[in-house]
Amino acid sequence: MKIFFVSLGCDKNLADSECMLGMLTEGGFSITDDETAADIIIINTCCFIGDAKEESINTILEMAEYKKAGTCLVLLVTGCLAQRYKQEIRQEIPEVDAILGTNTQDDILHALTEALAGHPYENFQCIDNLPVLSAKRSVTTGGHFAYLKIAEGCNKRCTYCIIPSVRGRYRSIPLEQLLAQAAGLAKDGVKELILVAQETTLYGLDLYGEKSLYRLLDALNGIDGITWIRLLYCYPEEIDDQLIAAIRRNHKVCHYLDMPIQHASNELLRRMGRRTTKEDIQSIVEKLRREIPDICLRTTVICGFPGETDSQHEELLDFIEEMKFDRLGAFTYSQEEGTPAAEYDGQVEEEVKLDRKDEVMELVQDIIFEKTQHMEGRTMQAFVEGKLPEENVFVARTYMDAPDIDGYVFVSTDTELLTGDFVHVKITGAVDYDLTADVV
Repeated sequence: MKIFFVSLGCDKNLADSECMLGMLTEGGFSITDDETAADIIIINTCCFIGDAKEESINTILEMAEYKKAGTCLVLLVTGCLAQRYKQEIRQEIPEVDAILGTNTQDDILHALTEALAGHPYENFQCIDNLPVLSAKRSVTTGGHFAYLKIAEGCNKRCTYCIIPSVRGRYRSIPLEQLLAQAAGLAKDGVKELILVAQETTLYGLDLYGEKSLYRLLDALNGIDGITWIRLLYCYPEEIDDQLIAAIRRNHKVCHYLDMPIQHASNELLRRMGRRTTKEDIQSIVEKLRREIPDICLRTTVICGFPGETDSQHEELLDFIEEMKFDRLGAFTYSQEEGTPAAEYDGQVEEEVKLDRKDEVMELVQDIIFEKTQHMEGRTMQAFVEGKLPEENVFVARTYMDAPDIDGYVFVSTDTELLTGDFVHVKITGAVDYDLTADVV
């Protein structure tokens, strides 16, 4: 039977989807990219912010049409939206045959068996369970890089975030399971592992009594076939000397760190439920750059959080200018029901949020343009991701760029390169956020 699988939301959701796809293919199902020919349609949903929620609902409704008039026999919904709004899905979209919560992905084969037999199926285990997923993954990112999800849930409870309510408390995935999955990915041709979780820096505290991300990096560094290991979602207050030392000593670990700060106003950081101050953030940035001089620091900020004043917005701009982060993404605040911040006074008008986001990104653009201009003449290792055949130019990334969120380097060469190749290039120029280069 043919399955059409839709994965929505973040890279952590994508890792879950790929694990489910691995179980489905091992269970005898085939995967199709044509929803009109599918016997089964599965949607892994997201509800982190309003736009993601709307996209998930619209996708379910769109796929439900194939159940009404098409080849689809079973429509299954899983993920965050399914966990949070199971009753609404059950009542409003009767075409859905099975609903799985965020911690029941390992039940997907049984759910399909029941649904194909005509039995509506639901499974919502305790939110703090940790599903045991197969080491076999069906990688959907092109085969040469993959996300390795190292933990589930979160304990931080930032006032704007719904994740602890739909994903549960922080649970680390045992080291041996991660190493087995990573080894399997490497055997299948993956060369870059990107470590993700709601927060990667707390890895292992619940299992081993201490933060053990450094241990995981040490172990992953020894896996044959892996060339790059990249860290995302490192909370600044949890970055310690052991982690910094592990980044330095393990040659496969990219000198790249994604460290969401969300704001620079201490008052807003307090209202957000964050556990750092502007001074803390400044200190860890300075330490990282001192200990790892070529480190590329990426961060994210929220614009228009309830109560944000013009002066606090200016404080954020000043801080970004001072810190000169190498990569930065800005998001407008999303008022999510069920979160403390949704009830705060001082909700900011949408137009003001967007204006403030634009101001942040204009500043960031100037900072990054200045940085890229100074890279001309530098020789770097680059990871080939594809080719622009009409221009005879190859698309690649340096260690400073994570896929889909950062920039690219466009490589000119008469030599035919293959996706997944690592080559050394000399930077010849910059175009906006991207670089141009020649093969050395």
